Amino acid sequence: MAIVTPPRRPSRRTPAQGRSAASSWFAALQDALARPLTSYYLLLGASALLLTIGLIMVFSASSVYAFENYDQNSYAVVVKQLIWVAIGLPCAWVAGHLPQRWVRRLAWPGYFFSLGLLLLTSLFGVTRNGNTNWLALGPIQIQPSEIAKLALVLWAAHVYANKERRLGNLHQVMMPVVPGMLVATGLVIFGHDLGTALVLFAILLGMLWVVGAPARVFALSFLVISVFAGALAAADPERLTRITTFTDPMRDYNSAGWQPAHGLFALSSGGLFGQGIGASQQKWGNLPEAHTDFIFAVLGEELGLIGTLLVIGLFLTVAYAAIRVARRTKDPFVRYMTFGIVVWIIGQMMINVGMVLALLPVIGIPLPLVSYGGSALVPSLVALGMLVGFARREPEAARALAQRRKARNSGVTAGRIDGRGL
Repeated sequence: MAIVTPPRRPSRRTPAQGRSAASSWFAALQDALARPLTSYYLLLGASALLLTIGLIMVFSASSVYAFENYDQNSYAVVVKQLIWVAIGLPCAWVAGHLPQRWVRRLAWPGYFFSLGLLLLTSLFGVTRNGNTNWLALGPIQIQPSEIAKLALVLWAAHVYANKERRLGNLHQVMMPVVPGMLVATGLVIFGHDLGTALVLFAILLGMLWVVGAPARVFALSFLVISVFAGALAAADPERLTRITTFTDPMRDYNSAGWQPAHGLFALSSGGLFGQGIGASQQKWGNLPEAHTDFIFAVLGEELGLIGTLLVIGLFLTVAYAAIRVARRTKDPFVRYMTFGIVVWIIGQMMINVGMVLALLPVIGIPLPLVSYGGSALVPSLVALGMLVGFARREPEAARALAQRRKARNSGVTAGRIDGRGL
């Protein structure tokens, strides 16, 4: 007689087992975050992934534009971006390995150099899309305001670190950082580049916040910025149209609403997983600046909601790791420099994404590490290289790296001895 065994019932976790599994995952995450090299690896990994995604998207978003404008060469734009990456990565490595005292010696020369470039741009700059923010240096055109972002953060961090014990005095907080940064911002505004001016204002407010400026300073600053930005917008009919139509791009679809409307079309057609890399339809002439200011729209169309959330998550990972370094350090310069870079990179990302989502007016701000453009890419890589250097020099991280290097060297030596013995 055959013995029939009853079918096995699928095992079900009890609520207690579910809570235990969740707590074990949480404990494992806490353990991973508590390791000395966590900030270093998070900064390095997230930056590398953003740069890789950026190169892929620049190639995809620019292929049609490059084919039409560079003698039917679809690779022309991405090859230029690769050249800038080849320039920027060694610069980032050097910035991450330079002794801090050497970096700080560049603060004042860098500040005056950036002011000189901004002044030359305001007097002899090249105008694009109504903004005089490009400077021609022979066959190469650069955007000095991008270099100024890094120079201003470095200069302000150096000044505040030197005045660390006197920052309880409002005069010491304000002078000379606030007037110095306002001069640079004024030169940018003179070139009608309102978007970059807002980023510089954000950097200034972030630096004031981290050094402990009183709340009344921020209230007054927001009031002044709002009035000033409104006056600048009202003085330029094109800019005023952009600001008044960004909430409803369809109202002026064939004019000021064309770019934000097609950016929304790209995002909405991407769905959850996207159309696939290279399958964007909006880059075929409908979406202006597809590989620069509106590359996030092409990314959403080709990689979907998952891709856009991944990119935003990588930026937030950079912010988390950098703030972790800033909170753990005892060096005021590292703290101020790190926080200034976070405000710059993350603030610019938020403005760009808000612009593409039609939550903010179109003001010509690229997406850091992702959009095409060497003037923006190289300073961003240098800034991230400095953050990686700060994370690597944390006492526990430095000890862990030294022990790893020692173990690797001893392993190599032992292998050579064993080889000779055999």
